[in-house]
Amino acid sequence: MTGASSGIGRELALQLARSGTRVLAVARRQQKLDELVQEFRNADLAKSTEDLRVPMATSLVKGSIDSLSGDLTSAEDRQRWVDWCQARWGGIDILINNAGSGAIGRFDTTEPDRVRKLMEVDFFGPVELTRLCLPLLGKRGLVKKSPSGPPAIVMIGSVLSHRGVPLKSDYCAAKFALRGWAESLRCELANQGIEVLQIDPSTTRSEFFDSLIDTPDGTKSRSIGSMSPERVATLTIRAIQKSKRRLILSLGGRALVSASRWFPSIVDRILSK
Repeated sequence: MTGASSGIGRELALQLARSGTRVLAVARRQQKLDELVQEFRNADLAKSTEDLRVPMATSLVKGSIDSLSGDLTSAEDRQRWVDWCQARWGGIDILINNAGSGAIGRFDTTEPDRVRKLMEVDFFGPVELTRLCLPLLGKRGLVKKSPSGPPAIVMIGSVLSHRGVPLKSDYCAAKFALRGWAESLRCELANQGIEVLQIDPSTTRSEFFDSLIDTPDGTKSRSIGSMSPERVATLTIRAIQKSKRRLILSLGGRALVSASRWFPSIVDRILSK
Protein backbone atom coordinates (compact mmCIF):
# COMPACT_ATOMS: atom_id res chain seq x y z
CA MET A 1 0.00 0.00 0.00
CA THR A 2 1.35 3.40 -1.00
CA GLY A 3 1.02 6.63 0.96
CA ALA A 4 0.86 4.75 4.26
CA SER A 5 2.62 7.27 6.50
CA SER A 6 -0.46 9.36 7.26
CA GLY A 7 -4.15 9.90 6.59
CA ILE A 8 -6.17 7.32 4.71
CA GLY A 9 -3.19 5.08 3.98
CA ARG A 10 -2.14 4.90 7.61
CA GLU A 11 -5.64 3.98 8.75
CA LEU A 12 -6.01 1.42 5.98
CA ALA A 13 -2.77 -0.25 7.04
CA LEU A 14 -3.83 -0.42 10.69
CA GLN A 15 -7.35 -1.67 10.03
CA LEU A 16 -6.24 -4.27 7.50
CA ALA A 17 -3.52 -5.59 9.77
CA ARG A 18 -5.93 -5.76 12.72
CA SER A 19 -8.25 -7.86 10.57
CA GLY A 20 -5.47 -10.38 9.86
CA THR A 21 -3.92 -9.02 6.67
CA ARG A 22 -0.17 -8.88 6.11
CA VAL A 23 0.56 -5.34 4.93
CA LEU A 24 3.59 -3.78 3.27
CA ALA A 25 3.28 -0.05 3.98
CA VAL A 26 5.33 2.25 1.75
CA ALA A 27 5.81 6.02 1.82
CA ARG A 28 8.58 8.60 1.68
CA ARG A 29 8.93 9.27 5.43
CA GLN A 30 10.62 6.38 7.22
CA GLN A 31 10.08 7.89 10.66
CA LYS A 32 6.32 8.00 10.14
CA LEU A 33 6.38 4.41 8.87
CA ASP A 34 8.33 3.31 11.94
CA GLU A 35 5.73 4.97 14.16
CA LEU A 36 2.97 3.17 12.27
CA VAL A 37 4.62 -0.23 12.68
CA GLN A 38 5.31 0.39 16.37
CA GLU A 39 1.72 1.46 17.04
CA PHE A 40 0.41 -1.74 15.50
CA ARG A 41 2.89 -3.93 17.35
CA ASN A 42 2.10 -2.29 20.69
CA ALA A 43 -1.63 -2.81 20.13
CA ASP A 44 -1.05 -6.38 18.95
CA LEU A 45 1.07 -7.14 22.03
CA ALA A 46 -1.61 -5.72 24.32
CA LYS A 47 -4.25 -7.85 22.59
CA SER A 48 -2.11 -10.99 22.85
CA THR A 49 -1.63 -10.36 26.57
CA GLU A 50 -5.37 -9.93 27.00
CA ASP A 51 -6.06 -13.16 25.08
CA LEU A 52 -3.88 -15.11 27.51
CA ARG A 53 -6.33 -14.23 30.28
CA VAL A 54 -9.27 -15.71 28.37
CA PRO A 55 -9.65 -19.51 28.53
CA MET A 56 -9.53 -21.18 25.11
CA ALA A 57 -8.84 -17.87 23.39
CA THR A 58 -8.02 -18.41 19.75
CA SER A 59 -6.42 -16.17 17.18
CA LEU A 60 -7.46 -16.28 13.56
CA VAL A 61 -5.10 -15.07 10.85
CA LYS A 62 -2.15 -13.14 12.25
CA GLY A 63 -1.87 -9.71 10.66
CA SER A 64 1.33 -7.70 10.39
CA ILE A 65 2.75 -4.45 9.05
CA ASP A 66 6.15 -4.21 7.39
CA SER A 67 7.42 -0.97 5.91
CA LEU A 68 9.75 0.31 3.22
CA SER A 69 10.44 3.96 2.53
CA GLY A 70 10.80 5.34 -0.97
CA ASP A 71 9.40 7.66 -3.60
CA LEU A 72 6.51 6.47 -5.75
CA THR A 73 7.88 8.48 -8.67
CA SER A 74 11.20 6.59 -8.54
CA ALA A 75 11.45 3.54 -10.81
CA GLU A 76 14.19 2.14 -8.58
CA ASP A 77 12.04 2.41 -5.43
CA ARG A 78 9.00 0.89 -7.13
CA GLN A 79 11.07 -2.10 -8.25
CA ARG A 80 12.54 -2.49 -4.76
CA TRP A 81 9.07 -2.69 -3.22
CA VAL A 82 7.92 -5.30 -5.72
CA ASP A 83 11.11 -7.34 -5.29
CA TRP A 84 10.48 -7.37 -1.53
CA CYS A 85 6.97 -8.77 -2.04
CA GLN A 86 8.27 -11.41 -4.42
CA ALA A 87 11.05 -12.49 -2.05
CA ARG A 88 9.02 -12.44 1.17
CA TRP A 89 5.55 -13.46 0.06
CA GLY A 90 5.90 -14.90 -3.42
CA GLY A 91 3.04 -12.67 -4.59
CA ILE A 92 0.30 -10.34 -3.42
CA ASP A 93 -3.47 -10.40 -3.10
CA ILE A 94 -4.21 -6.66 -3.15
CA LEU A 95 -2.44 -3.56 -4.39
CA ILE A 96 -3.77 -0.30 -2.93
CA ASN A 97 -2.74 2.80 -4.89
CA ASN A 98 -3.36 5.43 -2.24
CA ALA A 99 -0.46 7.92 -2.42
CA GLY A 100 -1.27 11.28 -3.94
CA SER A 101 -0.50 14.98 -3.96
CA GLY A 102 -2.58 18.05 -4.65
CA ALA A 103 -2.26 21.62 -5.85
CA ILE A 104 -4.43 24.71 -5.56
CA GLY A 105 -4.38 27.75 -7.82
CA ARG A 106 -5.52 29.11 -11.16
CA PHE A 107 -4.17 27.29 -14.19
CA ASP A 108 -3.14 30.50 -15.97
CA THR A 109 -0.97 31.72 -13.09
CA THR A 110 1.13 28.59 -12.54
CA GLU A 111 4.23 27.20 -14.20
CA PRO A 112 3.89 24.25 -16.62
CA ASP A 113 6.07 22.14 -14.34
CA ARG A 114 3.37 21.92 -11.67
CA VAL A 115 0.97 19.75 -13.62
CA ARG A 116 3.84 17.47 -14.63
CA LYS A 117 4.90 17.01 -11.00
CA LEU A 118 1.34 16.23 -9.98
CA MET A 119 0.83 13.74 -12.80
CA GLU A 120 4.00 11.89 -11.77
CA VAL A 121 2.64 11.28 -8.28
CA ASP A 122 -1.09 10.90 -8.93
CA PHE A 123 -1.05 9.10 -12.28
CA PHE A 124 2.25 7.82 -13.66
CA GLY A 125 3.46 6.48 -10.29
CA PRO A 126 0.38 4.29 -9.68
CA VAL A 127 0.33 3.18 -13.33
CA GLU A 128 3.93 1.99 -13.32
CA LEU A 129 3.70 0.37 -9.88
CA THR A 130 0.64 -1.52 -11.06
CA ARG A 131 2.50 -2.66 -14.16
CA LEU A 132 5.18 -4.21 -11.94
CA CYS A 133 2.67 -5.78 -9.55
CA LEU A 134 0.44 -7.45 -12.14
CA PRO A 135 2.59 -10.62 -12.43
CA LEU A 136 2.42 -11.03 -8.63
CA LEU A 137 -1.32 -10.59 -8.15
CA GLY A 138 -2.99 -13.81 -7.06
CA LYS A 139 0.26 -15.79 -7.07
CA ARG A 140 0.36 -16.52 -3.34
CA GLY A 141 -2.08 -19.42 -3.58
CA LEU A 142 -4.14 -17.88 -0.78
CA VAL A 143 -6.72 -16.07 -2.87
CA LYS A 144 -9.65 -18.31 -1.93
CA LYS A 145 -8.82 -17.85 1.74
CA SER A 146 -8.37 -14.10 1.47
CA PRO A 147 -11.08 -12.08 3.26
CA SER A 148 -11.12 -9.73 0.30
CA GLY A 149 -11.95 -12.44 -2.24
CA PRO A 150 -10.26 -12.31 -5.66
CA PRO A 151 -6.98 -10.47 -6.22
CA ALA A 152 -7.62 -6.76 -6.59
CA ILE A 153 -6.12 -3.42 -7.53
CA VAL A 154 -7.66 -0.60 -5.49
CA MET A 155 -7.47 3.01 -6.63
CA ILE A 156 -8.03 5.62 -3.93
CA GLY A 157 -9.20 8.42 -6.18
CA SER A 158 -11.38 11.43 -5.50
CA VAL A 159 -14.85 12.73 -6.16
CA LEU A 160 -12.94 15.23 -8.33
CA SER A 161 -12.24 12.40 -10.76
CA HIS A 162 -15.90 12.81 -11.75
CA ARG A 163 -16.31 16.58 -11.65
CA GLY A 164 -13.71 19.29 -12.25
CA VAL A 165 -13.72 22.33 -9.98
CA PRO A 166 -11.98 25.73 -10.12
CA LEU A 167 -8.46 26.17 -8.70
CA LYS A 168 -7.76 22.43 -8.83
CA SER A 169 -7.46 21.83 -12.56
CA ASP A 170 -4.13 19.96 -12.30
CA TYR A 171 -5.40 17.67 -9.56
CA CYS A 172 -8.69 17.01 -11.36
CA ALA A 173 -6.80 16.17 -14.56
CA ALA A 174 -4.65 13.60 -12.76
CA LYS A 175 -7.60 11.98 -11.01
CA PHE A 176 -9.71 11.91 -14.19
CA ALA A 177 -6.80 10.19 -15.93
CA LEU A 178 -6.44 7.62 -13.14
CA ARG A 179 -10.13 6.77 -13.20
CA GLY A 180 -10.23 6.42 -16.98
CA TRP A 181 -7.19 4.18 -16.96
CA ALA A 182 -8.67 2.07 -14.13
CA GLU A 183 -11.91 1.52 -16.05
CA SER A 184 -10.01 0.29 -19.08
CA LEU A 185 -7.77 -1.91 -16.94
CA ARG A 186 -10.80 -3.46 -15.26
CA CYS A 187 -12.06 -4.74 -18.60
CA GLU A 188 -8.64 -5.95 -19.70
CA LEU A 189 -8.08 -7.96 -16.52
CA ALA A 190 -11.58 -9.39 -16.15
CA ASN A 191 -10.69 -12.72 -17.75
CA GLN A 192 -7.74 -13.09 -15.38
CA GLY A 193 -9.97 -12.81 -12.33
CA ILE A 194 -8.29 -9.61 -11.12
CA GLU A 195 -10.65 -6.91 -9.90
CA VAL A 196 -10.04 -3.18 -10.27
CA LEU A 197 -11.89 -1.10 -7.69
CA GLN A 198 -12.28 2.69 -7.72
CA ILE A 199 -12.89 4.33 -4.31
CA ASP A 200 -13.55 8.09 -4.41
CA PRO A 201 -13.53 10.04 -1.12
CA SER A 202 -14.40 13.68 -0.79
CA THR A 203 -12.32 15.99 1.43
CA THR A 204 -10.59 13.97 4.15
CA ARG A 205 -9.11 15.39 7.36
CA SER A 206 -5.44 14.54 6.91
CA GLU A 207 -2.01 16.00 6.09
CA PHE A 208 -2.89 16.09 2.39
CA PHE A 209 -3.21 19.87 2.30
CA ASP A 210 0.07 20.36 4.19
CA SER A 211 2.17 19.26 1.20
CA LEU A 212 0.56 20.82 -1.85
CA ILE A 213 2.75 21.09 -4.95
CA ASP A 214 3.86 24.61 -5.94
CA THR A 215 1.11 26.16 -3.85
CA PRO A 216 1.64 29.15 -1.52
CA ASP A 217 1.78 28.30 2.18
CA GLY A 218 -1.49 28.80 3.98
CA THR A 219 -3.63 28.23 0.88
CA LYS A 220 -6.96 26.74 1.92
CA SER A 221 -9.22 24.37 0.04
CA ARG A 222 -12.81 25.48 -0.23
CA SER A 223 -15.03 22.51 0.45
CA ILE A 224 -18.18 21.65 2.37
CA GLY A 225 -17.80 18.98 5.01
CA SER A 226 -15.12 16.35 5.43
CA MET A 227 -14.61 12.76 6.55
CA SER A 228 -12.12 11.31 9.00
CA PRO A 229 -9.41 9.01 7.60
CA GLU A 230 -10.68 6.28 9.95
CA ARG A 231 -14.13 6.43 8.38
CA VAL A 232 -12.74 6.47 4.84
CA ALA A 233 -10.58 3.44 5.64
CA THR A 234 -13.51 1.51 7.12
CA LEU A 235 -15.73 2.19 4.10
CA THR A 236 -12.88 1.31 1.72
CA ILE A 237 -12.26 -2.06 3.36
CA ARG A 238 -15.98 -2.77 3.29
CA ALA A 239 -16.03 -1.95 -0.43
CA ILE A 240 -13.07 -4.29 -1.04
CA GLN A 241 -14.82 -7.10 0.80
CA LYS A 242 -17.96 -6.57 -1.28
CA SER A 243 -16.01 -6.16 -4.57
CA LYS A 244 -17.53 -2.72 -5.19
CA ARG A 245 -16.26 -1.65 -8.60
CA ARG A 246 -17.01 2.03 -8.07
CA LEU A 247 -17.89 3.89 -4.91
CA ILE A 248 -18.18 7.60 -4.11
CA LEU A 249 -17.95 7.65 -0.33
CA SER A 250 -19.77 10.82 0.72
CA LEU A 251 -23.34 11.94 0.24
CA GLY A 252 -22.12 15.39 -0.78
CA GLY A 253 -19.82 13.86 -3.39
CA ARG A 254 -22.62 11.79 -4.86
CA ALA A 255 -24.87 14.85 -4.93
CA LEU A 256 -22.23 16.89 -6.78
CA VAL A 257 -21.68 14.19 -9.38
CA SER A 258 -25.43 13.68 -9.92
CA ALA A 259 -26.11 17.41 -10.18
CA SER A 260 -23.27 17.79 -12.69
CA ARG A 261 -24.74 15.01 -14.81
CA TRP A 262 -28.29 16.36 -14.86
CA PHE A 263 -27.75 20.13 -14.50
CA PRO A 264 -24.25 20.83 -15.84
CA SER A 265 -24.83 24.48 -16.73
CA ILE A 266 -26.23 25.32 -13.30
CA VAL A 267 -23.34 23.58 -11.53
CA ASP A 268 -20.84 25.39 -13.77
CA ARG A 269 -22.34 28.75 -12.83
CA ILE A 270 -22.31 27.94 -9.11
CA LEU A 271 -18.72 26.73 -9.15
CA SER A 272 -17.52 29.70 -11.22
CA LYS A 273 -18.58 32.02 -8.42
